[in-house]
Amino acid sequence: MTNTKSFTRFFPAVARILLGLPLFASGLFGLLNLTPQPTTPLAAGAMAFAEALMNTGYMLQLIFITQFIVGLLLLANRFVPLALALFAPFIVNAMAFHIFLEHTGLPIAAVFLLLELYLAWQYRKAYASLLSMKSTPGAN
Repeated sequence: MTNTKSFTRFFPAVARILLGLPLFASGLFGLLNLTPQPTTPLAAGAMAFAEALMNTGYMLQLIFITQFIVGLLLLANRFVPLALALFAPFIVNAMAFHIFLEHTGLPIAAVFLLLELYLAWQYRKAYASLLSMKSTPGAN
């Protein structure tokens, strides 16, 4: 008897790796201050936004730590729904940044958004209780 399982069973794992690896690397490089400076000048609004993040004194570190943790969780296949929930606000902001301030990164941000949405759909049962209209404390 032959194994008739479809190769599509590997799609969630591939999506996790495609999303997790760049997030892990970006977070690690950012924390270690190894991220190269952009070679092309940013638009004025994008530069102002980036400077505002740097001037907070904590926001870039928080972003890099979150990217690192989300990437690590996705690569380790642990707490994937939590990792996706942590990443959701970042990808929404990345899309807005690239739509409104700096258009050249939009295709990459769109790929990240598609991977996020695909994985969220694959793990949709984990979000059922979060999306219930009415909930009781302590209920399963």
